[in-house]
Amino acid sequence: MTTLDLITRADLENFKKDLFEELSKLKIDSGENVQKKWLRSGEVRKMLGISPGTLQALRVKGVLSFTKVGSILYYKHEDINRVLEENLSFTH
Repeated sequence: MTTLDLITRADLENFKKDLFEELSKLKIDSGENVQKKWLRSGEVRKMLGISPGTLQALRVKGVLSFTKVGSILYYKHEDINRVLEENLSFTH
């Protein structure tokens, strides 16, 4: 590159476009779009928009199954989807 070479706005726009395309490919290849099989309590509460007490009530009532490893509770993503589907209501 010489001192006379200039980078134009169009060059920068093309570079940005190419960069985002490459980053998108990397994101897909890394598996970031793959759904997690097991979720922690905080993730479940955020997903369902519920409080810790409500999540505990769902466990106690047997509505939502879980597994405990050490002091951490884990929930299957498919079980959460099942609960959501079972409680689906239609409003007209």
